[in-house]
Amino acid sequence: MHDELIAQAQAWLTEDPDPDTRTELAGLIDAGDHTELAARFSGTLQFGTAGLRGELGAGPMRMNRSVVIRAAAGLAAYLKKQGPPAGEGSAGLVVIGYDARHKSHDFARDTAAVMTGAGLRAAVLPRPLPTPVLAFAIRHLGAVAGVEVTASHNPPRDNGYKVYLGDGSQIVPPADIDIAAEIAAVPSLTTVRRPTEGWDTLDDAVLDAYLARTDAVLSEGSPRTARTVYTAMHGVGKDVLLAAFARAGFPAPVLVAEQADPDPEFPTVAFPNPEEPGAMDLAFATARACGTTPDLIIANDPDADRCAVAVQDGTDWRMLRGDEVGALLAAHLVRRGATGTFAESIVSSSLLGRIAEKAGLPHVETLTGFKWIARAEGLRYGYEEALGYCVDPDGVRDKDGITAALLITELASQLKEEGRTLLDLLDDLAVEHGLHATDQLSVRVEDLSLIAAAMQRLREQPPTELAGLPITRTDDLTQGTAELPPTDGLRYTLDGARVIVRPSGTEPKLKCYLEVVVPVGSHQDLPEARAKATALLESIKRDLSTAAGI
Repeated sequence: MHDELIAQAQAWLTEDPDPDTRTELAGLIDAGDHTELAARFSGTLQFGTAGLRGELGAGPMRMNRSVVIRAAAGLAAYLKKQGPPAGEGSAGLVVIGYDARHKSHDFARDTAAVMTGAGLRAAVLPRPLPTPVLAFAIRHLGAVAGVEVTASHNPPRDNGYKVYLGDGSQIVPPADIDIAAEIAAVPSLTTVRRPTEGWDTLDDAVLDAYLARTDAVLSEGSPRTARTVYTAMHGVGKDVLLAAFARAGFPAPVLVAEQADPDPEFPTVAFPNPEEPGAMDLAFATARACGTTPDLIIANDPDADRCAVAVQDGTDWRMLRGDEVGALLAAHLVRRGATGTFAESIVSSSLLGRIAEKAGLPHVETLTGFKWIARAEGLRYGYEEALGYCVDPDGVRDKDGITAALLITELASQLKEEGRTLLDLLDDLAVEHGLHATDQLSVRVEDLSLIAAAMQRLREQPPTELAGLPITRTDDLTQGTAELPPTDGLRYTLDGARVIVRPSGTEPKLKCYLEVVVPVGSHQDLPEARAKATALLESIKRDLSTAAGI
């Protein structure tokens, strides 16, 4: 068994084009580290609807140049089988973007080389830029596909490979299955042509076009007075966001200096995700130190496709939940007279449906992820609770943390002119539609089998009540529904509450999404309603944790 493992590793080593991972792998072979080698060679990173994402390192179970070259070769083969696109001048163009993580530029350059070697045209963005700029560029340039090299908000040791097709949306089945089959069919890296030149490196014209497109997000003549503190979370959002805010005429954001510039080590945060405990501490400290209290804090994740918002609540600052921001943006768009479909993932708050219904607008729920939300027919606005918002689907058919930041700052400015705040508008929505309180039980694991065991336990021993509320309906989403394709998840409907349990698609986590809805008679009833909702959510979390054995 050990001999076979060593032989596998040596065969991989002979093809590896990266001196860093060659040195790493040779060291493992020389040390006879069979445990680590087994972890690297126990299979291959699976290409799915999130593309690829994993820890950097040597071997087929890690993110590295060998894995990326195979992925690019598989994608190129898939695109060539689809045939040439209609239209002049766009045939076979693949646009490639990348963030500032370790190896991102190498992976982007390898992808360009493989596409060029396969007879396709390749164009690489001029430098590390936000993911929404890549999503915009695909449609703007008439490309057949796009690749973004990013691990978004994953830990520093990770990287990833996200694939879009020509409509500017992330891939969904069956494209992911077909691309995975082409990747598996690559016999050897020696069969993949990789010329050292022949692709284009784009200039700033595509970024300028993206920034010009942001004009469509805001209302002409709207107030632009809200003052912000901004953190890029050591990612690539700063320069683009500052340019967009300057173009719009907002006051220049106060930067969280320690997190302003790209740093692949993410030294000030345990996880570079605004949702993680402690990630916003420096932003809060910066806001407290401002001479004039800012109206809101804006945070992007490292590839700037997500947008977090914090507001002053009493004497201190607090993060708004993604569902709260999602409702605020929806209410703002309705007030502006927006028409079209409002879409959200099934794990997001049902409040969006209430807002859309009252406005007479179509509303749809999709599976989790913008690869599904972006495909809603007639989409005008889409969001998911994990801080993702699509506010300009004709420009970027994906979540976009830059344009979402512009729109929430416009709303804060408008409310400021009225002597009100974002929290005041949330109160109004609660009185109008009921208090929709959401929370999440999220468990990070080292051993992925624990997630499968928890899902199996819930299926074999399903709870009949949570927090004393009877479960009136259970949907096993692996079967799919009339509206949704199959996915690994469970949905519980309770009297005045809803729970969805699913494994994360991008991280080693089991995620449980909770919502309770408490009727509210007037603004005076809000404190009591909030206390009731908080108690219910805590009780549901405890009972669900017990039921799942986590």
